[in-house]
Amino acid sequence: MKQHLRHVYSAATLATLAAALVPAHAQGVIKIGELNSYKAQPAFLEPYKKGMELAVEEINAKGGVNGKKLELITRDDNANPGDAVRVAEELVAREKIDVLTGTFLSNTGLAVADFAKQKKFFFLAGEPLTDKMTWQGGNAYTFRLRPGTYMQAAMLVPEAAKLKKKRWAIVYPNYEYGQSAVAAFKNLMKAAQPDVEFVAEQAPPLGKVDAGAVVQALADAKPDAIFNVLFGADLSKFVREGNTRGLFKDRSVVSVLTGEPEYLDPLKDEAPNGWIVTGYPWYGIQTPEHKAFFLAYHEKYKDYPRLGSVVGYSMIKSVAAGVAKAKSTETPKLVEAFKGLQVDTPFGKITYRGVDHQSTMGAFVGKTKNEGGKGVMVDYTYLDGAKFQPSEAEIKKLRAD
Repeated sequence: MKQHLRHVYSAATLATLAAALVPAHAQGVIKIGELNSYKAQPAFLEPYKKGMELAVEEINAKGGVNGKKLELITRDDNANPGDAVRVAEELVAREKIDVLTGTFLSNTGLAVADFAKQKKFFFLAGEPLTDKMTWQGGNAYTFRLRPGTYMQAAMLVPEAAKLKKKRWAIVYPNYEYGQSAVAAFKNLMKAAQPDVEFVAEQAPPLGKVDAGAVVQALADAKPDAIFNVLFGADLSKFVREGNTRGLFKDRSVVSVLTGEPEYLDPLKDEAPNGWIVTGYPWYGIQTPEHKAFFLAYHEKYKDYPRLGSVVGYSMIKSVAAGVAKAKSTETPKLVEAFKGLQVDTPFGKITYRGVDHQSTMGAFVGKTKNEGGKGVMVDYTYLDGAKFQPSEAEIKKLRAD
């Protein structure tokens, strides 16, 4: 039979067949499986994908990691937790990926984190912001890059407390991320300003805000200040209606994420003045790390980066650094390598904490300004995430594992 095969197939063909039977990782490729809500959240995730691709290109141009090239395999999770788990299963079982990454929405992120726990498979979440990712729902196999809702609220609360406003209204998308952000803000504000009152809450479904009704309900409560957690199209509708009805006139607004160009740029001439926000003022960051990133990104895409670009880029850089440190893509070795892992990013060096698997990536806090019909961030400062995390003792109480 073997002799017959040799007659039928040439030596070159046999070599090709043999290579096809060898697992991908043995052929010198590290497969990074990534899933995300590309169709549902394009404003953030299109730049994010470009950031990932730039990082892969840079790493492979330098010879890859441990002598192997990176290969990125992306899938859409339809912004649905059930679909996200199905896609993660397909990436692991069919595509034979080495590392699982991605997710945007907090509910899909938590679903994939639970999948990683059940399958004992390494998962690096780039974007989901709920605190459950690394605390109450944290597990041994899941790490997160971006600062979560507690960290971002902790960065905003000192500025909010300086306003000395007693009556606050709150508006947020009614799903895991919004609920987590509001819980963190309330707790931290009560600690910073014990006499604070929360006089109104509006929690529209994600992507389905009835802006007129929401703005009217907030106005009727006559708050001194507003804490906003809406983003994307919901934010645009809220700002337009709020401007029309005078909701923001003589009222302070503190807002998570609104300084990110993904969400600030679309507001154009409706961009508000003086909101206290977290964001990404790409046009003013003068550090060597950011300049190098900006120039490489702009040269490749002829466009300026968004925050998504930084997240995608830094996530792939994190995977590469972790695999290099572990000298392996085996989950147990990757998990150990990521504890205390240091990674160079456009925002400077970050560290993944061993206690909760959260990175120390920070955020820029500043104010919005309508400058020539376009929203920008002014008076901003980069806040190191390491300074806005609870103590190890507090985190150990929150984590179940």
